[in-house]
Amino acid sequence: MLVVVALALTFLIQTFLARVYEIPSGSMEKTLHGCTGCTNDRVLVDKVTYRFSDPGPGDVIVFAGPDNWQDPDYRVRKSDNVLVRVLQAAGSLVGLAPPDEKDLIKRVIAVGGQTVACCDSRDRVTVDGKPLNEPYIYYLPQAGPPSQAEFGPVRVPEGSLWVMGDSRNNSADSRVPGHGPIPTDSVIGKARLIVLPISRVQGIDDTNPQPAELNAPAAAGVP
Repeated sequence: MLVVVALALTFLIQTFLARVYEIPSGSMEKTLHGCTGCTNDRVLVDKVTYRFSDPGPGDVIVFAGPDNWQDPDYRVRKSDNVLVRVLQAAGSLVGLAPPDEKDLIKRVIAVGGQTVACCDSRDRVTVDGKPLNEPYIYYLPQAGPPSQAEFGPVRVPEGSLWVMGDSRNNSADSRVPGHGPIPTDSVIGKARLIVLPISRVQGIDDTNPQPAELNAPAAAGVP
């Protein structure tokens, strides 16, 4: 009975409150480790916050990969062995195995109604014509020169998010032709904390990269 209760509580917590995810992805280096030869970080994902608010610029989110996203970050291979598949599903609930669904992790760059583009004269992404301050960007040396691919301008539809990886030259994200913005409804939760390995336990930076004037509320009486 105790085992059944413990499993039931674990299921309820993981489904509605928070869940530990391991998502093998080099696209978020060095914010999150997940590259070949690295120990994949396990992240605690908050499933409550977005029940009361929408994802904002700078948030690192886990989302269900849209059907049109052919993302190399998704590398889960299900075993033909039924027992192994059951163990994998159980392990994914506590971050001991990759998820058994197509879950991806990226950073929100722009939200519905904003126009995003790249790049300005200093190789920076812009939102509504204003350059972003992105100290988390990392260029993987093996992936080519430290520069960003040009795109846009793209107006993000309402109810959608433009997401990109921190490893800017090593991420298949909204920039990829055929990908584009993701629906807000596909967001599973906000990545809050690296919980494993122990040597990397820390919060996940969610600083808004957009300049303050893009996020200031409109003055009274001004649309």
